Amino acid sequence: MGKFIFRERELVDFLTGKTNTAINRRLIRNFKTANLEITIEQWTVLNVLWDKDGQSQQELSNSTFRDKPSITRLIDNLEKQNLVVRIPDKADRRTNLVFLTHKAKKLKEPTLQEAKKTMEEALIGVTEIQLDTCREVLAKIFDNLK
Repeated sequence: MGKFIFRERELVDFLTGKTNTAINRRLIRNFKTANLEITIEQWTVLNVLWDKDGQSQQELSNSTFRDKPSITRLIDNLEKQNLVVRIPDKADRRTNLVFLTHKAKKLKEPTLQEAKKTMEEALIGVTEIQLDTCREVLAKIFDNLK
């Protein structure tokens, strides 16, 4: 494998740092414009629960790549907003399962619409081939480092 030469600061900002920040900022702005009072971190947890409701905090931690204290804080805040409830697992009382409330379920469509809008804004001028190549490269980098 050949040597890669990185320009100054390129490694720190390598590929995704600035892009991720820009997308998150735009998504936050789009959420606020649509009167959706939710953070990106909360939205990430809700997304996982929309796919499979009733997960343990450990499962949520694994799915979102967040540590246990972060997930606990996020779930605490989601509970305060009446977006999730914790229910003890019948099979293992030491474990709480996290379930969406009706209020959270109603947020799915409007937040996904704003996320789609954000990605459409981000991908202006990007071809399908470029996007596929980007996905492949990022997936390979992720696989190399996991």
